[in-house]
Amino acid sequence: MSLVRKFATVGGATLGSRIFGFARETLMAAALGTGPMADVFYAAFRFPNLFRRLFAEGAFNAAFVPLFAKEIEANGTDGAKRFSEEVFGVLFSVLLLITIVMELCMPLLVRFVIAPGFADDAEKFSITVRMAAVMFPYLMCMSLTAMMSGMLNSLHHFFAAAIAPVFLNVVMIGALFYALYTGAEPLQTAWYLSWGVLVAGILQLVVVYLGVLHAGMSIGLRFPRITPNVKRLLILAVPAAVTGGITQINQMIGQAIASSKEGAIAALQYADRIYQLPLGVVGVAVGVVLLPELARALKGGNLREAANLQNRSMEFVLFLTIPAAFALWILSDEIIRVLYERGAFHQENTAIVGSILAVYGVGLPAFVLIKALQPGFYAREDTRTPMRFSAVAVGVNCATALTLFPFIGAPGIAVAEATAGWISTVLLFTTLLRRGHLIWEWALARRAALLVVSAAVMGAVIMYLQHRWEPWLASSAHLATKVGTLGLLIVIAMAVYFATAFLIGGANLGMIRRNLNRKPTAKVDG
Repeated sequence: MSLVRKFATVGGATLGSRIFGFARETLMAAALGTGPMADVFYAAFRFPNLFRRLFAEGAFNAAFVPLFAKEIEANGTDGAKRFSEEVFGVLFSVLLLITIVMELCMPLLVRFVIAPGFADDAEKFSITVRMAAVMFPYLMCMSLTAMMSGMLNSLHHFFAAAIAPVFLNVVMIGALFYALYTGAEPLQTAWYLSWGVLVAGILQLVVVYLGVLHAGMSIGLRFPRITPNVKRLLILAVPAAVTGGITQINQMIGQAIASSKEGAIAALQYADRIYQLPLGVVGVAVGVVLLPELARALKGGNLREAANLQNRSMEFVLFLTIPAAFALWILSDEIIRVLYERGAFHQENTAIVGSILAVYGVGLPAFVLIKALQPGFYAREDTRTPMRFSAVAVGVNCATALTLFPFIGAPGIAVAEATAGWISTVLLFTTLLRRGHLIWEWALARRAALLVVSAAVMGAVIMYLQHRWEPWLASSAHLATKVGTLGLLIVIAMAVYFATAFLIGGANLGMIRRNLNRKPTAKVDG
């Protein structure tokens, strides 16, 4: 299967999940708006979500996959199964201990980490503590899910792992429908959602376990022992966990700062959901597929193929994210108005969330490029270098957010996250280039510049039509009119971008063929 077809498999499943995510957030906006219960739920949910990224996705996509691939190559399926069971035993025990400790310490965590701004409001503080306690076991389910997803990706079974997240959105949509149907109060709605998160975590774990069985493997629970393989995994996983969770760490910092202003946490979350669509569909797909591909090429000594994989992935990322960044910047208010502006979500909310989304749009190419560049380190079992860069980015994010938030509110936190993202991207790219793990291609640089020009032409067309069609996109217009107008605007924008890109040379059929029909190059020793 070609590289882009693998991206499409993962990206398609992720797209389905993100579409359900949009439906979820639309219902959330209608039910809770940016009120206090929205702040409480998102604050409580962010904490297990942070640990999911730290201990699950980041650690296992970065550390487990190369070691699992090595075991398959060296010792076959039996060796890989034994390694998986060793890891599962240790992971299960550690997660159980972490869950118990965190549950006992939840009041302190809410007061000093999750939402310091809630400390002066006894009711909000108490509800946040209890909801976080209900949702925290989600971490255990998702960490075990991430491990099995890493196995599936290494075995070229991408779909089950990519489709599993849809169950979170399906369960939460069901909870919201029930709340709206019964006319539940905001507090009761938030409780339905909290228990739904826990149920969804269990369902996702079941889905990927069935996928592992379908792939011809099974996992038994072994007594936890620190074997040489497990020790190597831990050495790689600790820095990878920090690096993989960099976005969540930055968002947690932003949430802690934003908790001092009512509605700011919810506003950040609503904007985050929009830019997560291209980030998830493109960035997650590239990261999931590229890591095992790079690991396999490097283990086989095909250094030229590894470098080519890295460049083609960046080419694919830039081709899709540059126009998305322009579109999010220009159409931020219209997108928010169509998706959220109803019920408890008003025009004032649209202006705030739209300004945040516009800034996230500027950071989008950086956020996705990080996903394409980090595997270049992880596949070589180097997780420390990206961790050091993440520490720099977190410092910049924290300082910028603290500086800007008092003056411009929640959009200042978005500026801080986007700035940190671009700094991480530059550090990762220049280091890979300096080490010779990335080959500079002037043709690729030229195409990237032409893609920016194509996106700018597209942006000019969007702004012209945006002005002409303003009455049909206004808050007072009928929802069907707004949806149809925005949809037509997006279709025209895509046509203009692709036509311009192919016309001026930003993209060509050769580029498409290179990505669709990638063939291994000759082995190069190094």
